[in-house]
Amino acid sequence: MLDESLLDAPESLARADRRGLLRGAAEAGARVRTAARHAVEAGIASLNPEGRPRAVLIAGSGTAASGVADLITALAGASAPVTRIHPTGVAPAAGALRWTLPGWTGSLDLLLIVTAEGSEPGLSLLVEQAYRRGCSVVAVAPRQSPLREAIDGAHGLLVPMATAPHGEYDAETSAAGPGTLWALFTPLLALLDRVGLVTASAEALQSVADRLDRTAERCGPAIATYSNPAKTLAAELADSLPLIWTEGDAAAPIGRRFAAVLAELSGRPALAAELPEALPAHGALLAGTFAAGADPDDFFRDRVEEPEPLHARVVLLRDRPTGGLSAGPAARELALGHDTAISELEPDEGTELEALAELLAVTDFAAVYLALASAARA
Repeated sequence: MLDESLLDAPESLARADRRGLLRGAAEAGARVRTAARHAVEAGIASLNPEGRPRAVLIAGSGTAASGVADLITALAGASAPVTRIHPTGVAPAAGALRWTLPGWTGSLDLLLIVTAEGSEPGLSLLVEQAYRRGCSVVAVAPRQSPLREAIDGAHGLLVPMATAPHGEYDAETSAAGPGTLWALFTPLLALLDRVGLVTASAEALQSVADRLDRTAERCGPAIATYSNPAKTLAAELADSLPLIWTEGDAAAPIGRRFAAVLAELSGRPALAAELPEALPAHGALLAGTFAAGADPDDFFRDRVEEPEPLHARVVLLRDRPTGGLSAGPAARELALGHDTAISELEPDEGTELEALAELLAVTDFAAVYLALASAARA
């Protein structure tokens, strides 16, 4: 259940936000500026690459690292193969995780490591593997971390992770917190721009930070729900099973991150899929147990003490106004044909990175509002 009254009570939201999640979402633009400065100070702007890498490999742990890998795959995948190295191990604890380079990795490849902790022994071992293979290594991690020693020993490059302007948030949520993603993602954008895989100049990163700031103003706790896209989305998703349908290369990883953050921050299940494949993949959910009018039990049963059942709600994310062929009309027809409500998010005009930043910011704020209002109700 969601306490919707909390959404329009800024002081109550502040009291409920013991983990600093709203602050983290609001500070995303500042994180981008700090992270861009750290990238310059680390020497990324002065690199003289001999050419594009043959392949890019990405390793890290936590929700933010997964999101970064997914976003880089979407942005740079057309220029060079991008492979995420998934961890293995008996538990999600830092000391139990291990990463292994693919057998084909060599001196023409680039290994990127992103971590909000920097204390995972498995990542240090991965750096040693890369050094033996002659693979270049760049990491974004906390300034004082065991990973730094491994990077220095392998003659790699470590960019210090940009910290929150007013202190870190609770360690419990730092890996999923909105600001952490941008602290890890921004230096890698600068690096990939330098090696020619994406377009992310210093001016482009400044524009991203500005777009994040403007979106934070629209989605902040002081803005009423009726004019606040993040609060509106949070209220619409109350007591629902979100079916997150995405259209556009950049929107796909944002949809998957939204589902992951909803689960991690608010304990809310969600499913993400790309259009047009989402229509057959999720179509049965609109007509089955989760359908808007589904109630397979006795109509006369006393439901006073029972929670409301989850009903599917479609969330359509598009990374920019799409010209030409689009699966959007078919998505709306399918949803409305089954009496299923639909929420739509589409960014203002701008570059691909600006559109990506706006969608990330709105969905991050929405996930935070759902987490806070759901916890208050409980």
